[in-house]
Amino acid sequence: MATILITGGSGLIGSALSKVLLAKGHRVHHLGRTVRQVDGIHTYRWDLRSGFVDPACLESVSHIVHLAGAGIADRPWTDRRVDELIESRTGSAHLLLRTVQAKKHPITAFVSAAGINYYGAITTDHVFTETDAPGTDTIARISTAWETAVDEWMPLTRVVKLRTPIVLAQHGGAFPKLAMPVKFGLGAALGSGDQWMPWVHLDDLVRIYERVLFNSTMSGAYNVNTTDTVTNKVFLKTLAKAMGRPFFLPNVPGFLLRIALGEMAELLLRGSRASNARLLGAEFQFQYPELGPALENLMGT
Repeated sequence: MATILITGGSGLIGSALSKVLLAKGHRVHHLGRTVRQVDGIHTYRWDLRSGFVDPACLESVSHIVHLAGAGIADRPWTDRRVDELIESRTGSAHLLLRTVQAKKHPITAFVSAAGINYYGAITTDHVFTETDAPGTDTIARISTAWETAVDEWMPLTRVVKLRTPIVLAQHGGAFPKLAMPVKFGLGAALGSGDQWMPWVHLDDLVRIYERVLFNSTMSGAYNVNTTDTVTNKVFLKTLAKAMGRPFFLPNVPGFLLRIALGEMAELLLRGSRASNARLLGAEFQFQYPELGPALENLMGT
């Protein structure tokens, strides 16, 4: 059995992944601001600002999963906030790399979260593949800097980057916020409603992480969205159906969202499709390939 070190292990993805790994007999270490031992997981202290990492976190570790990073939509995108979003991802990857190099500790694989918005928050008929160039807007700059920092691990070990869309989960992440208006019968498409919304069910995402961790043939970037990418209007209409709620209100004007959220509104108002052919080519099969059943699972219907 392996020992896996997870940064951001207390978050949505990290918590779910940790439970699955533990259930299969693996050991799991977390990195966090406070030392603790909970549910068989030891959390070792690290501090990005001071550059401190408890070197004991690497004890017996063979694989690292990098999920740490400030919440993309938690606060308005001021210049300072954008710098924080970048540094929380790149600085943590660099700090871990320096620690591993200093201890000359062998690592079998370094698996990192990444963003499907690597290609930019744009709406286009083009279906992006992993070989497409990155976008040039703010979210693409954040994603590109993130992946560049992760790529610095390549001389040391196998590196995998999972370009992740909206994650469908009952609790945590962006989905509950998106579902709240629909729950109260106030669901409405955002802007034109024609922007694409790539997505993945949390259970499938955890299975993808598990697959790439232990499959030595998988490396580089993977788009991890399902094939069933729909528009914003179709997504919300399908969600309303799964929740048994009406969906009849006019679209929310884009300019109102831009006034309220600034540039961050583009994450809601724009979106493209991404091909998951590379992931499927690695013989991964989604448990929830279609939106309707995925939403029904979350709603318990």
